[in-house]
Amino acid sequence: MKKELRTTEGAAPVGAYSQGLVVGDFVYTSGMGPLDPETGEIVGDDIETQTHQVMRNLGAILAAHGLGFDDVVKSTVHLQHLKRDFPAYNEVYKSYFSQPYPVRTTVGSELMNILVEIDFVAHKSV
Repeated sequence: MKKELRTTEGAAPVGAYSQGLVVGDFVYTSGMGPLDPETGEIVGDDIETQTHQVMRNLGAILAAHGLGFDDVVKSTVHLQHLKRDFPAYNEVYKSYFSQPYPVRTTVGSELMNILVEIDFVAHKSV
């Protein structure tokens, strides 16, 4: 059984997908971009600003189910400019976590007018 997670604190879906789903003890988020939840506009034009906004959006989705960044077990990251932006993105990303960090896959992708998109899998201990 799956339950939809929805919050106005994170960016609203711009297509046919949920912000997040709860399946058993796990939360799966959609890929989030750097969209302002109030305006739907892209926030920032550099990787640091956009990564912070993505993380705020993801944090809001996690919080909607009583979770935080330390509950994240897996992330998938898409960077428009992998070689150029990886070091700066990584500095922002790691500031949201404590060790042990989640496992992560980071790839270069063709994105739609954004520099970064991230999704999470989180686990809620019972």
